[in-house]
Amino acid sequence: MQTQQENGQLKRTMKTRHLIMLSLGGVIGTGLFFNTGYIISTTGAAGTLLAYLIGALVVWLVMQCLGELSVAMPETGAFHVYAARYLGPATGYTVAWLYWLTWTVALGSSFTAAGFCMQYWFPQVPVWTWCVVFCVVIFGLNVISTRFFAEGEFWFSLVKVITIIAFIILGGAAVFGFIPMQDGSPAPGLSNITAEGWFPHGGLPILMTMVAVNFAFSGTELIGIAAGETQNPHKVIPVAIRTTIARLIIFFIGTVFVLAALIPMQQAGVEKSPFVLVFEKVGIPYAADIFNFVILTAILSAANSGLYASGRMLWSLSNEKTLPRCFARVNKNGVPLTALSVSMLGGVLALFSSVIAPDTVFVALSAISGFAVVAVWISICASHFVFRRRHLQSGQLLSALQYRAPWYPLVPVLGFILCVVACVGLWFDPSQRIALYCGLPFVALCYGAYYLTRNMTSQEPEHVAE
Repeated sequence: MQTQQENGQLKRTMKTRHLIMLSLGGVIGTGLFFNTGYIISTTGAAGTLLAYLIGALVVWLVMQCLGELSVAMPETGAFHVYAARYLGPATGYTVAWLYWLTWTVALGSSFTAAGFCMQYWFPQVPVWTWCVVFCVVIFGLNVISTRFFAEGEFWFSLVKVITIIAFIILGGAAVFGFIPMQDGSPAPGLSNITAEGWFPHGGLPILMTMVAVNFAFSGTELIGIAAGETQNPHKVIPVAIRTTIARLIIFFIGTVFVLAALIPMQQAGVEKSPFVLVFEKVGIPYAADIFNFVILTAILSAANSGLYASGRMLWSLSNEKTLPRCFARVNKNGVPLTALSVSMLGGVLALFSSVIAPDTVFVALSAISGFAVVAVWISICASHFVFRRRHLQSGQLLSALQYRAPWYPLVPVLGFILCVVACVGLWFDPSQRIALYCGLPFVALCYGAYYLTRNMTSQEPEHVAE
């Protein structure tokens, strides 16, 4: 199959380090920095560790499926293209819109949060001013070239990775008494992990928080999005997947262990980042300023990845002729400018909704966003299951696949089941149930829109690069 790059479309300019940091940058964000406090307060310390271990298993399963697909077919848009090919065009269309919405909504919330971070240092400057500044910066990083975007994301992510490593080392030292606590209290050791019992509220809260845990891990699938713009994808993607998953497990499990050991269950929550609570307990000088900078970097990194992902989804939908051809046009640097501009506009609208109607529109969009990530993962597992079956049924050898997910069909089936179970868990948490109320009708709307619009775009002439 001839690639889009050979047709003068997107360019393969990403290297291994860019792909690894793009994936890590998409993952290490507000999910880890804020949601972990909610999960500790809901499930207890041991329950949180177990929830994140299950989440790490789900990520590993999904990424093995995506690895085999993206090495065999390295295309921009990745999993929505695979879903269209192996699960049906309407499903592919729906998956693309779900993922586009996930990152577009994240753009609006990211710019707002970045504005609040800047107000810490510049309280006189209104939040909207910083929102405009960061809109311009992130849009600029994306439109100059894919290589420029990837380089910016590399350095954004590097700051977060260094901070997480430092946090695990310093926090671990405080847990076991190598660094004294600020109030002079003895080192907690493992007392906070065992104080309330292993599962103080039973096993149900673990099920209820699985979508929150999976959402914290979301972003790993960006490797699949970027496959079509990566040099030597058959070599780079397997390395990126193995490296990313190994680092994520170390970062997430290590971080959650330190947080659970240092913060009593009753003190954890979402009103203040659990990282800030830890820094306050340990008494690191200038901790507030340092962490405010790290959060700002994390937010901008997530926005950078989000605009990239949402723009490529619109490009890919147009490339598959399910959107008008204008979205598939690229500039001389191989950047889909129209698709990026519309995605940025969606992020600005989400930003306005967070100000104008925070308790209605924005809450609903955010709920769909969390549900959408898990729905996309379900489609990846299902696509891989069908892909491998068709590959063998066509008489091709298994050795023809340059990257193979192990233990087929256990890996895609178990990944599919665990993702579905996570969605079911939403029903048992009243605060998260809105994700199903909004997410399921949105899926139905996408299917309906596909069947209504497919004839309108199928007759359009072939797209060309600008």
